[in-house]
Amino acid sequence: MNQQQPTFDAVKYKETTRQQWNAAADAWHCWGPLLSRWLGPATETMLDMAGVTTGNRVLDVAAGAGEQTVTAARRVGRTGHVLATDLSPRILEYAERSAKLAGFDNVRTREIDGENLRDLEAAPFDAVISRVGLIYFPDQQKALGGMKQHLRDGGKVAAMVYSTAERNGFFSVPVSIIRRRAQLPPPLPGQPGPFSLGTESVLEKAFSDAGFRNIKVEAVDAPVRLTSASECLQFEQESFGALHQMLSGLPDAKKDEAWDEIEAALHQFETDEHFEGPCEMLIAVGTR
Repeated sequence: MNQQQPTFDAVKYKETTRQQWNAAADAWHCWGPLLSRWLGPATETMLDMAGVTTGNRVLDVAAGAGEQTVTAARRVGRTGHVLATDLSPRILEYAERSAKLAGFDNVRTREIDGENLRDLEAAPFDAVISRVGLIYFPDQQKALGGMKQHLRDGGKVAAMVYSTAERNGFFSVPVSIIRRRAQLPPPLPGQPGPFSLGTESVLEKAFSDAGFRNIKVEAVDAPVRLTSASECLQFEQESFGALHQMLSGLPDAKKDEAWDEIEAALHQFETDEHFEGPCEMLIAVGTR
């Protein structure tokens, strides 16, 4: 009798993802200065590629704690508007708070699944952005289709994703160690993940299949610079809920052993002066 192959449960995955981001919201907000240093230059490139400028209406999908939302709000100015959306209501509270503290009254937030943007009632946007969000959608085509629907004619969607695991050691090293120690099987067909759009050809095809034109993909070096491997470990422990989910089947002592091995492995990216974890982002843009 043949055993039935396990299948990816998108509904369960989304609920787990919502719980993870609700739990990690406080830490993600506290690490905001690091996120700004780490992803700030790549974010500016994403906004450049999307053509975001004064007076624009911008939709930010999977906005998280909103660091890039505030950057977009600064670009569009008082005559523009930014709508930040996310699956996690808890983390959106920080996006709204950050915008207010920065003095921007042109930012609104909305809790919504990035795959269900068709349910979003809003006037057309000049640009849609998504920073490290698209890779975690089970149905990436549905997400891109929703983004496209909310664009004005000639508007652009720009998405930032991780490139390959080999070029993102700061994250792929912990993932590989945890996967081995927890004896996790390879990702199931259709399962999203950090490197699911990690090559330029795959990312370009995703935009092409969604019906975008004038597609361009650009690689951006974005090393994670911290004081030490220990600080990187702290950042990942506090902010990356997916790592804890992967470890959830292990007893506490085994979890501690996994974290110890991760820290030891991360030392390869440490010098006498600082820690620099390899990271490369891909940014794709397409026009409606």
